[in-house]
Amino acid sequence: MGLTHVPVTVSNLVTHESFTAAFLIDTGATDSMAPASELKRIGIEPVGKRTYELANGSIEEYEFGEARLSFLDETLPTRLIFGPDNVEPILGVFALESAGLVVDPANQTLKRLPALSLK
Repeated sequence: MGLTHVPVTVSNLVTHESFTAAFLIDTGATDSMAPASELKRIGIEPVGKRTYELANGSIEEYEFGEARLSFLDETLPTRLIFGPDNVEPILGVFALESAGLVVDPANQTLKRLPALSLK
């Protein structure tokens, strides 16, 4: 499967300041990540730190904050990792599932689930 990107608007939950960027869909990542400088520019403050295992197997500690993500006619609050300033923004599986979306590997796009599971 190739790389799939989607435009995402990241907003501050309080001030509604925002930025929009192309996020890489990463079904191997739990949380979403954006450059720390962009998050701080719109007033998002870190609320904690977590340790993450990266795709290359290394372990890194990152700060995280709370933001609103808007993509494909969905808007949801979520945890967002403060990544390095040169990081490609990634949209993790928690955000995708919260929005009721899955990756369609046949055409490398996102598709909406007919219903969210409560079981």
